[in-house]
This record gives sequence, C-alpha cells and structure tokens, in this order.
Amino acid sequence: MRDPRHDILFTPLQIGPKTAKNRFYQVPHCNGGGYRDPSAVVEMRRTKAEGGWGVIFTEQTEIHPTSEITPFIEQHLWDDRDIPALSRMAEAMKSHGALAGIQLAYSGINGPNLYSREVPLAVTGGPILTFTSDPVQARTMDKEDIRNLRRWFRNAFRRSHQAGFDLICLYGAHGFGILQHFLSRATNHRTDEYGGDLTNRARFLREIVEDARETTKGELAVTLRMSLHEAGAYGFSNAELRDFIAMHADLPDLWDLAQGTWEACSGTSRFKPEGAQEDLVRGIKELTPKPVVGVGRFTSPDAMVRQIKSGILDFIGAARPSIADPFLPKKVLDGAYEDIRECIGCNICVSGDMTGGISRCTQNTAFMEEWRKGWHPERARPKGASRSVLIVGAGPTGLEAALQAAKRGYTVTLAEATTTLGGRVARERLLPGLSAWGRVADYRTGQLAPMPNVEIYRDSPLTPDDILAMGADHVAIATGATWRRDAVARLHLHPIPTDPAMTVYTPDDLMAGRSPKGLTVALYDDDHFYMGSVLAELLVQNDNRVHLITPAAKVAEWTDNTLEQGSIMRRLLDLGVGIHLSKAPEVIGKAEITLGCTWTGRQTALACEAVIHVTSRTPNDQLYHATKALDWQASGLKTLRLVGDAAAPGPIAWATYAGRTWAESLDQPGQVDALTFRREIAALDPGPTLLP
Repeated sequence: MRDPRHDILFTPLQIGPKTAKNRFYQVPHCNGGGYRDPSAVVEMRRTKAEGGWGVIFTEQTEIHPTSEITPFIEQHLWDDRDIPALSRMAEAMKSHGALAGIQLAYSGINGPNLYSREVPLAVTGGPILTFTSDPVQARTMDKEDIRNLRRWFRNAFRRSHQAGFDLICLYGAHGFGILQHFLSRATNHRTDEYGGDLTNRARFLREIVEDARETTKGELAVTLRMSLHEAGAYGFSNAELRDFIAMHADLPDLWDLAQGTWEACSGTSRFKPEGAQEDLVRGIKELTPKPVVGVGRFTSPDAMVRQIKSGILDFIGAARPSIADPFLPKKVLDGAYEDIRECIGCNICVSGDMTGGISRCTQNTAFMEEWRKGWHPERARPKGASRSVLIVGAGPTGLEAALQAAKRGYTVTLAEATTTLGGRVARERLLPGLSAWGRVADYRTGQLAPMPNVEIYRDSPLTPDDILAMGADHVAIATGATWRRDAVARLHLHPIPTDPAMTVYTPDDLMAGRSPKGLTVALYDDDHFYMGSVLAELLVQNDNRVHLITPAAKVAEWTDNTLEQGSIMRRLLDLGVGIHLSKAPEVIGKAEITLGCTWTGRQTALACEAVIHVTSRTPNDQLYHATKALDWQASGLKTLRLVGDAAAPGPIAWATYAGRTWAESLDQPGQVDALTFRREIAALDPGPTLLP
C-alpha cells in the first residue's frame, strides 16, 4: 500500500493548455541514440510511459544544420523528413497517458558544425566553446541572421506540432543553448537592441516564445529550460535569473530550472548529494504563478514530497533516476518501495553520449536495449526447456545473472566463496564518496531474498568437481578479477624492474584494510577512471603524503565522460596531493622511483616509501578453466560460461550487463556470425534535397 504522504505526487497539474497526470517529470536527457538509433530511443521512451511518468521529454533536438554538435549524436529536426521518426516517439510517449515533450536546441557558440560544415552563428562571435576545443570560430549574427533564426525556430515549432508533441522545451541551460547565450553577458557583447541591459538581452527569448504560441495556435505548452547559475564575473547568475523570472513571470507555461553547467547539474554521487540544487531553486516559485520543475537525482519519495510541500518545486524532474528505474512512478504509486531501482549517480549513462556510443546504465541493464535486444526492465521472457542454473560468484555479474534467470523462471543456485554478497561493489562502496554504489548489491540481494526459486550459499568456495556434482543445466562462472601488482596496463605492456625492498600495494590491498599510514606514497594510475583518485583520498585520510602519477595529460582523464574530471582535480589539489602528469615509473627502487616523461623520456627521481599500482586487472578464471578441462558435458551440463570481470574486466555497468546477457541467452538457439542486437539501416536518398 502506498504511504498517504506520497499522494501529492499523483495530483494532476496544468501546464498551459495541457494537464500532467502526476508530478513525475522526465526532463530532457541524451542517450547516445539520437538520429542514428531512432527506434531504440522510441522504445526507451515508451518504457518510461509504461512506468507511469506524467511528462516525458526527448533529448536535445537540433533545429537546423547551421548548429549541430557532432560527434555527439542528438536528434535532428532539420526538415520535414525528420517528422516521422519523431512522430513515432511522441506516440510512444503518450501511449500510457503521459504528456510528450520535445526539447528544441540551437547551440550557437557551442555548435562546431563538424558534420554540416556550415559556418557557426553566435550571439557574439568567437571560438567555439566545446568539450574538445574545436579549432573553429563562430560568426556574430546580424539582424538578418536573427530573422532567419526566428524562422528556423518557427519551422521547428510547426514540425513539433505536426509530430504530435504536447510540450515544447526551449533549451537555454548548461551554457549550451543560444537562449542562454543571449541572456548572459559572458556570451552577449552586443550593442544593439539584443544586447546591453537585461530587458534587451531577453528580447530574443520573448520573441521566440511569442512565435511558438502563434505557430502552434496556443495548442502546445511552452517551457523554458534555464540555468540556475552561470559562474564568472559576467555569467547569468542566480540573482540575475531571479530578476529575469520576476520580469517575465507569465512568459512560459513552465519554468524548467537546471544548474549552470552540465557538470554541476549532473554531478556524480561522489560529489553531489540528492537535491543538491535546492538552495539555488528555493524562493523562485514566489516570483511566478507558473509551475516550476527542478532536478536533483531524486530517488526518495519522501525527498520528492518535501520539495513540493515546502513550495520549492511543483514537478519532480528526473533524468538519471528515470534511466535507472523507468517504473519509479508506478512503484511509488503501488507502494512497492523496496522494488525501486535507485540511481547510484555513477554517470555511466552520460558516458554513452560523450563517447558517441549507445548509453547504458549500471542499475538498469535494459536501458537502450528495449528495442535492440527486446529486454524490459521489469518483465522477463519465459524460461526455455532447461530447469536449473548454477552461478558461481555473487558480485555484480553474478547477482544480476541470478536475478534475471530467476525472473525467467529457472531454479537458481548462487554460490559465493565469501560471507558478503556484492563482490567488488561490497568493497568499493566503503571507499570515499562511493557509498551510493552499494545500491547495485542492495537492490539485487533484496530482490533475490524472497524468491522461492533461488538458493544462496555464502562461504561456499566450489571446486570443479563440486560444480559438476551440483547437477545444474547451466553454469556461469562469475569469479571477478584481481588488480595487478605491477605497472602493466596501457603504457607498460610488460612488468618494469622493481626492487623487492619497496612495498607495493594494489587497490585490493587498500580495500581489504592493508593500507600504508604516515608514509610518502607514490600512486601510479594507468587506469584513468575513478579508482586512482578515490584511493588517493583514502591514502590522505590515512595521513600519507601522496603523489599521483599518470601518463595522461589529465588526472583520471576518462572521467571527462562522466562529467567529474574537474571535480576530481579540484578535490586532489585541495587535499594537497602532488600531481605528476605525463609521467610514468620506469624503475622502482628500494627508496625511490624513476619517472620518465611520456613525451621526452627525460627521467626524474621521486623519493617514496610505498607504491600503489592502479593499472589493470587479471581475470580470476582459474576455476572456469579447471572445470572446462573436465568432461563437463558428460555430467549433464548444457553450457559452461565465463562471464563478467572473470572474462574481461570492465566498469561495474559492464559487469551487470554481462550478467543480464548470460541470463537472456539461456536456452536460446546459437546465432553464428549474426548480430546480437537490432540496428537501423539507412535508406538511400533518391536525390539531392536542398534546404527550404
């Protein structure tokens, strides 16, 4: 039964000419699909509609080829040929009573146009402001350009209306949209009627909203997505935003408020708690009669209710929580709180967009596989002819494999060699800033506990003979991986000379409580994800003097893709960690290490008393190979598989995905040389089509 305190989350609320059935508002979010994988994106949004969201938005939709952000794969609404795919999406969003919204974007000085090769247009010209510092400059728009841009927006409004959307979101947040570029003195240096004081800088936005209402005959709601605070002396600050809202209280049908930069808005749980933007939003509702939506990685219904009852927000905005659990609203509605699959704030979803790949989720293994593989976050396909499975190892792979196989109807035996379920997650959750990651184990163990077809054995290391004697039809070996005790990773493909007098640690040592204390420590990071910087924090907490060494030009450089590289760098500098970029150990002596510059080879010595290698991991595959060496098929086993980190170490999201893949493959016919997922095949254009 639902807690009556949460009833307010299911009260309808009007947004201009439309009414949302509840307060669950999936704000626009990217997913790596965009124009390349439209069917995958459609089915992902349809799943959220089924899950009970009141409002569902697309990702950023580019309205014109003079502003596109390749290599990022977003949606296009460049001409009428883009309407059918978006119409399918709007239909899917509305299939269970949600309002369908489209986010329209013109990126201005953020759009390098690497694909269209058009000259970028900006409020004020200058170098393109992108993640990758593209060597391109934008031209300052003249009055004719502004008139053209208004026409391009009107075309997008007409096409959005024709596609069947209920709401339009005008994107002016995160520093990415041209609406913010007009409003901000940092990017608006104009001296005409579109520059200068706030009234003039808001002129274009007012014109666009008026154009939207006229073009759609007032039948679509118009929302504004705006930055809560842009840092810097000339940024569009929180104070100026409040002035703007007070001056234009009735301008949109809804105010959609997000932090100034994407990094600040979607910070990982390591750096941003739930509801982190509350101070910037509080009091804004008093400035306008229109509803307000805000975000904050909300996963707790109590936190959501507090936001509404205290007058901070009208709608609970969610991107990442809606990815981790598309059925979050329905589970709250039904009072199934223990079934909520909470977002862990790891930002692996973001990395899919940043890398130009398809997005994925550590918690929701079905995300973006709803159409491609036919996976569903809640419903399982029926089991095949086999009866039972044995899974060895209860880390993230083993837990997900057990859960999905059990949901399909198999009798599941899960054997864990230690007392604790969770594997690497059980250890990593104890590291600084990673406590939320424990939800990966907590959710799965909680789901498995009441299932009558699941037996879990702790403190149960198995031998190959034990495995064969269990009598299961299918066996998965998910025994994880071990961090290497040498420098072998990306730069060094072989071990380097190491004096045995130097104490060398691995991440496994530190996570097991075997950590140096009060020493000068050299930490070598050739992993480039989170582990090196997290362990540096742990070492500082243990009163060590820490030097972090990396062959990369940035600390934890891959975390650019999870929007936390800057936060990591600031944290390490604040902690007094010595940073050695573009360096790598070449020789480890008994009281020092010899560092080589990765560019020049020039060597320097660094005195230290201990070394930690955060480099690569070795799969724990011995049990698998020993079992495979036996006559396992004669014992009645149908399949014997090595899965997860035990096969190929990767991030936790890769591990849970491997568990789902194994469970889904049970009793499926083998597909030799066939794709394991569906994909879109482009149709050939019969001839050139010029822009209108």
